[in-house]
Amino acid sequence: MIRVIGVSFRTAGKIYFFDPLSFQIVKGDHVIVETARGIEFGTVVSSPKEVPDEKVIQPLKPVLRLATEKDMEQETANKAKEKDAYKICLGKIKKHKLEMKLIDAEYTFDNNKVLFYFTADGRIDFRELVKDLASVFKTRIELRQIGVRDETKIIGGIGICGRELCCHSYLSDFAPVSIKMAKEQNLSLNPTKISGVCGRLMCCLNNEEETYEELNRKLPCNGDLVTTEDGLKGEVQSISVLRQLVKVLIEVNDEKELKEYKVEQLRFTHRKRSKNGKLNPQGEAEQIKELEKLEQEEKNGAVSKLNDN
Repeated sequence: MIRVIGVSFRTAGKIYFFDPLSFQIVKGDHVIVETARGIEFGTVVSSPKEVPDEKVIQPLKPVLRLATEKDMEQETANKAKEKDAYKICLGKIKKHKLEMKLIDAEYTFDNNKVLFYFTADGRIDFRELVKDLASVFKTRIELRQIGVRDETKIIGGIGICGRELCCHSYLSDFAPVSIKMAKEQNLSLNPTKISGVCGRLMCCLNNEEETYEELNRKLPCNGDLVTTEDGLKGEVQSISVLRQLVKVLIEVNDEKELKEYKVEQLRFTHRKRSKNGKLNPQGEAEQIKELEKLEQEEKNGAVSKLNDN
């Protein structure tokens, strides 16, 4: 076990571990650390704790110091300069007529490099842009093409739930999200209802997936034939996953009746679910096609570092 603290940086998107040494550090403190990008100003998001050795990328770097008042002033000055850098880069993009959308600008703490984050439909030849920017800022320039999810994570916003976006508030990594999760949770397959602000499938579909998988294993599927505890046979019409209730169409005295049962009151053969989960094959073809497109775009939307000058 290793004693570490978790530190986050403004646009890095992940939490990194550092050795707190003998510093008295608590969550919310600001620290100065050394990363692959150089000296950085970070925020402590988890107080000192013990973690397994295998979860830490070795060698574990130490905290250089707690941020001083001078460091705070330097970070504030960097943020002010970033606004100017953003405006300048926008102008240069227009000058070079490049089909790219600038998302953010960031100075490293020691001003050794300026990073510009952007989105684009394809690869962009920005070599002339980099030269132009380098002549203005007189330092190293890095342009990073990011995906729409990363764009939303940086900018932030409010989700359809009325709360701050998960990716902006606490998610450090993007977990894969699939159509299967929406089907497993009996959600509408309408893309507008299960897509986030970024236009991709909502990250929160992943939050309760394991619970729904476990609950669904105990239930029959729509259309399955079941036998009730009083010996009646019928066909499953609908299920309530969370309540573990099943509505069954049974025939009593030559009349069909829809009755609701607890799953324990039914006997049926558990069918192995298909790889894609439960699916009504009729009336959903267009929605599924659109969702599959979103899912494919998600797989292809990894962040790529295109240039480091």
